[in-house]
Amino acid sequence: MRRSEFAELADHVFGPVLARTYTHDLVLEEIGGVTAVEALERGVAVRAVWSALCDAMDVPESARWEVRDPQRRR
Repeated sequence: MRRSEFAELADHVFGPVLARTYTHDLVLEEIGGVTAVEALERGVAVRAVWSALCDAMDVPESARWEVRDPQRRR
């Protein structure tokens, strides 16, 4: 998983405004008590950060991994 995919999925799952808030402000204990942005900067695997964020926000597995074609960025 690439960072661009992380950003696209976050925008899709949470909406652009909440995605920014959650990734910058929400401390994720599962990945060391840092925010998603901090974890990515420290080199934590993108997939692990995405999973931790989804776990923290109770996103069901079925809603985590797919952005429907009409919603994909071009």
